Amino acid sequence: MSALGRVVRSGVGRRRVQTLVIGLATLMAVTASVLAGSLLVASSGPFDDAFARQRGAHLNAQLDAGRATVAQLSASGETAGVSAASGPFGTVSVAPRHGAMPLPPLTVVGRDTPEGPVDELTLTTGSWAERPGEIVLSAGGGQAPLGTRLDFPELPGAPSLEVVGTARSAGRTADAWVAPSQIASLTPSGRVGAYQMLYRFDAAATTADVRKGRAAVTASVPAGAVTGAQSWLTVREVAARDTALFVPFLVAFGVLGLVMSVLVVGNVVAGSVGTGLRRIGILKAVGCTPSQVVRAYMAQALVPAAAGAGLGLLAGNLLAVPLLSETADAYGTSGLSVAPWIDAVVAAGALGVVTVTAWVSAWRAGRLRTVDALAVGRVPAAGRGRWAARRTARLPLPRAVGLGLARPFARPARAGTMVAAVLFGAMTVTFAVGLSSSLNEVLSARNHDVADVTVGVSGPRQGPPGGAPGAGPDPAAVAAAIETLPGTGKYYGSATAEATVAGANGSTRITAFSGDAWWGGYRMVSGRWFDAPAEAVVPTQFLAATGTAVGDQVTLHVRGSAVTVRIVGEVLDPRMDGMLVYTDAATLKRAVPDLPATGHHIAVSSGTDVGGYVKELNSALEPLGVTAQGREAADGGEVILVLNALTAILTLMLVAVAGLGVLGGVVLDTVERVRDLGVYKALGMTPRQIVAMVLTSVALPGLAGGALGVPAGVALHALVMPAMGHSAGLRLPDSVIAVHGTPELLALGLGGVLIAVLGALPPAGWAARTRTVTALRTE
Repeated sequence: MSALGRVVRSGVGRRRVQTLVIGLATLMAVTASVLAGSLLVASSGPFDDAFARQRGAHLNAQLDAGRATVAQLSASGETAGVSAASGPFGTVSVAPRHGAMPLPPLTVVGRDTPEGPVDELTLTTGSWAERPGEIVLSAGGGQAPLGTRLDFPELPGAPSLEVVGTARSAGRTADAWVAPSQIASLTPSGRVGAYQMLYRFDAAATTADVRKGRAAVTASVPAGAVTGAQSWLTVREVAARDTALFVPFLVAFGVLGLVMSVLVVGNVVAGSVGTGLRRIGILKAVGCTPSQVVRAYMAQALVPAAAGAGLGLLAGNLLAVPLLSETADAYGTSGLSVAPWIDAVVAAGALGVVTVTAWVSAWRAGRLRTVDALAVGRVPAAGRGRWAARRTARLPLPRAVGLGLARPFARPARAGTMVAAVLFGAMTVTFAVGLSSSLNEVLSARNHDVADVTVGVSGPRQGPPGGAPGAGPDPAAVAAAIETLPGTGKYYGSATAEATVAGANGSTRITAFSGDAWWGGYRMVSGRWFDAPAEAVVPTQFLAATGTAVGDQVTLHVRGSAVTVRIVGEVLDPRMDGMLVYTDAATLKRAVPDLPATGHHIAVSSGTDVGGYVKELNSALEPLGVTAQGREAADGGEVILVLNALTAILTLMLVAVAGLGVLGGVVLDTVERVRDLGVYKALGMTPRQIVAMVLTSVALPGLAGGALGVPAGVALHALVMPAMGHSAGLRLPDSVIAVHGTPELLALGLGGVLIAVLGALPPAGWAARTRTVTALRTE
């Protein structure tokens, strides 16, 4: 082994603590960077990636089985411009029930296998439906867990299917899949069956391309056979809105993670080289050239850094699996994984940071004269921090605490890096807490779930036993039952009607309230809640789609009648792409005189037991064929729940990186002062006092980092949340953005001290356990 190799091996083995810290810092930095990079890449076109990987259908065509044969449909796959086709698959739309509970309608397709030349399905849980009596649901649909039986009592033979798995289609071509032989039993008597054909085109990048392909396919089958078709661009547009919601969030966490990683690794490596000045002087004294000194210290930093980078890549990839799985669920895609190039770039970047930092520090040290390097050793510049030590000595504090408080001023640069590490950690925690609170506010506004009890809000109403088919419950009888029941505080009724709006495509849902619905959990963005007939409030997307603003009038066409309302407020509601109108029931009285209240929302009186109230109310409502239920967990917040989970995991990672930054600084400081610690212990300082001194030395950097990090986190939250809302086409009210209270901010500021103390605990314990004789003779 060469002399330089022996120097490197000796340095790595002799400075075990610093070697371990460099390895740990690199490990955490690489792990955080892999996670941040993977999520950022995953947010860049996840739908397009999954669609290409699963050979998604550019056109999902529905065809009338009475107008085309299987052979004719199969032959349509040979049409000019069609690159691949799958089908025909039998399909039917059915409304299942789970026991007495009605479930949303399903578009069911009969397929032998999830594989195919077009729309290869990804089985996410369970198994495929290989025999009659089994059904596979679309992943993320939230219909029913595995093992649930879906009943179809209105179909001939009342079939019942067991949920055996969930699968994901990149093009979202169906809600469920069954064995092909099952389709006949799910088709109502007297109804002509339908087929599904899935096509991929040579060119499908634009709407014109898809229209051209559809026209060619339509011409290849008998006239009137194509009853409907869905372009992949429509599905892509919906997926893009969900993706856009994640991008500002992931960019913020990704940048924080990368900046903190560079900061911590650079600080630890620079400090490690800096504490070896005395040894550099010895090496130069025995004949090593400045170039050899630089190479030796670069190698001493790169050996543990390479080991840490390898372990960090492994940890990052393992942790990325559940995170990317959750991200895929939120995006409605599948198969997200860490790209190999991310591992390569992160590893090269981490080792590059270590190399550059070690080179700069060693180069500066190598330029020192041998005498200066030997004289400087590990001692701070003369007089540095003495003024702070003199002032803390006058404070009515234990001497160990005073020495600790003065220590940051002896090494201001190192203290500054600790402040920066804690600052980013506190900023991350503050941002995460605010993000979680804001997302929960959005979820609450989306579900309007303030009511303690709801009656007949979801699912079809059965009506009283023995009533006419399709008849609903008597609204007046339901209202009377609610009003006369003891414990009823306040309530309002709601009814819905479909309408069209001039200048806007598609339908708009009108919700008409009887009673004051303002207390029902609606968040106003601007304007006010309606308080008279012919007034309405609408979501942000409605204003954008219709080109209107608060104060304008808009005409709604309901059942052939025109209803003009004045928009008096803008409400936060992301459902149905925002095409919603909220108004008073009297507004629709002329156009729809027979519109009954189909939902009732109740707030019980103070002190009323909700469970007992629901039980009594159901006894009164049973003859009417409708049931009441207490408020349950908010529904439909899958994306928000995933965002909360990602926030928690990424926050813990970045706080760990911040704590490691403090750990690295304190370890270097402790190693540098080991002789001083020996002197203190020889003079009678107890291990407990040593721990107090070391922990106190990080209190001021922790407090400063917390004081700076909390406002920075609030500012980052105020920047990212509106960007996330804008990506989803929403304007967020101040109540959703300004979620940090003063007590919460004070607690978060003190959290900076907690991060610093946790990072300093391991070296504090090591310093306290070091024997006095060992410390005194350590160089």
